[in-house]
Amino acid sequence: MTVLSELMHGTHSRTATPTKRCLPDEERLLRTGPPGESMILVSLPNWLLNQFPGPEGRFLLSLILIVALILGEWVLWRLSRIAKRTYPYRLVNLGVLVASLVLVVVSGSLLVVIWEQTQQAVTSVKSVQAIRLLVIRLALTLGICAAAYVSAGMANRIIDRLLQRTEEITRHQGEVITRLSDIAVYGIGVLAVLGVWKVNLQGLFIGAGLLGAAIGFAANETLGSLLAGFQLMFSRPFEIGDWVQIDEHEGIVTDITIFTTRIETFAGKYVMLPNDVVSSNTIINIGRKGRLRLDVEVGVDYTTDPDHAIAVAKEAMKDVDEILTVPTPDVVLKQFGESAVVLELRFWIEKPSSRRKWRAITAVVRAVKHAYDREGIKIPFPQQEVSARDEHGGFRVVDGESMSPIHDQEYPR
Repeated sequence: MTVLSELMHGTHSRTATPTKRCLPDEERLLRTGPPGESMILVSLPNWLLNQFPGPEGRFLLSLILIVALILGEWVLWRLSRIAKRTYPYRLVNLGVLVASLVLVVVSGSLLVVIWEQTQQAVTSVKSVQAIRLLVIRLALTLGICAAAYVSAGMANRIIDRLLQRTEEITRHQGEVITRLSDIAVYGIGVLAVLGVWKVNLQGLFIGAGLLGAAIGFAANETLGSLLAGFQLMFSRPFEIGDWVQIDEHEGIVTDITIFTTRIETFAGKYVMLPNDVVSSNTIINIGRKGRLRLDVEVGVDYTTDPDHAIAVAKEAMKDVDEILTVPTPDVVLKQFGESAVVLELRFWIEKPSSRRKWRAITAVVRAVKHAYDREGIKIPFPQQEVSARDEHGGFRVVDGESMSPIHDQEYPR
């Protein structure tokens, strides 16, 4: 009877009181969370669900959660802009990425609780545990990528500080060094990732070597331009902003890349020259020293005293503001021309450019012309003097036969 009563009492108890299902550890963790997080993951959502019951309440809570997530991301973005003024921007970007992932994970956990999808979440956790090695490799890959990103930023900052302390390296060369350092850091990161995923690097290097040889034969000119670009960048025959003449092209250098050099001519045209063409031609850097000597020729009449003409030209150039006073302008006798004695006016300009060049030439020609007019010094027009002379001796040839001497014959001219 006792056993029967206990069985009946147990049956009654089971029918009167519902059995409490034992939750797996993972499901319990998702529902209750760690002791310090139970109010966030369970109590607050459950209280809100009690306040907003039904599917409409769940939709409302989900909408509020999504708006809060967007607002949190916006706040992170604003804070990152302030933090970049003090801290390295790559480190700030990495911190923002981590904080964004935390916000997304917390929001996803709250959505799981709101929609009571705990069991599906537990199943997902178990499936992740089944591929734990893959997850570890993915985590290591992300960590290596983040480390390479931050390391590249630190290397760039170090290079920038070195460039600020020295003037031997130009800005463009600094950019090239920065890009090469980025390639080196990310290359090491790629090798580390390949090691994590157990990729056979020996076979990869052999394949890369064969591929490089094939590319070298197929793109010979491109590789030539690439090597010539590095040569130009470090030999520094010219820099951006210099006035140069390369082959038949003359103008201002506006850009230098590892493949091409761009020149803006004084006619407003842009000329793209491959670096192998640039390095194989004569390069004339006209304004490298910051000043340029210009030469202008002028002819004076043969009856003019050359010393007087030189003195007048020198005095006229002293009053020209567009040219330098040191070195002093000079005038030299150059040659005997067909109709004049040729003088060469020599003067200097600073910070040479096409505009300064032609302004200086115009001002000098105007000043010397006015001075010669005041002094009565004649600048002759091109002319030839033709005079007749008597012919003596000789003979004419007509149809291959010699004739009488010229002075015994008259022939039309």
